[in-house]
Amino acid sequence: QVQLVESGGGPVQVGGSLRLSCAASGRTSSTSVMAWFRQAPGKDREFIAGVAGIAWYGPRTDYSDSVKGRFTISRDNANNTVYLQMNNLKPEDTAVYYCAAKMDFSIHRPASAYNYWGQGTQVTVSS
Repeated sequence: QVQLVESGGGPVQVGGSLRLSCAASGRTSSTSVMAWFRQAPGKDREFIAGVAGIAWYGPRTDYSDSVKGRFTISRDNANNTVYLQMNNLKPEDTAVYYCAAKMDFSIHRPASAYNYWGQGTQVTVSS
C-alpha cells in the first residue's frame, strides 16, 4: 500500500502562486509515476501534470494544455515527495487537487490508471 498526503492548498488571488506538496509513504518507489489531478464542482477529475519514475527513458513530464507553461511538477525521491508549483493562477484553477500514484513507469492521463490517491487539498483562486 501507498499513502499519499497533500498539503499547500488554500486561497490565493488571481495571478498569485502556490506550491502543493504530496508526501508518499508505504510501498513507495522512485520508479513509480506520480501525478496531480484536480476536480472542480460538477466536473470530472482532470489530469493536469505527471512525472515519470527514474527508470523511464521516455518523456519525463506531461502537462495538460490548461496548465502548461504555468505549472511545474517535480519530485524529490530522497524524501518521497512530489511538488506542484502553480504560477499565474486563474479563477478556473479553483478545484480540489489530488495527488496520485501508479506502480509502473510511464505517464498516463486517465484517472483510472492510478492505484493510489491522496485525500485532496482545496485551491481557491479569487479576484
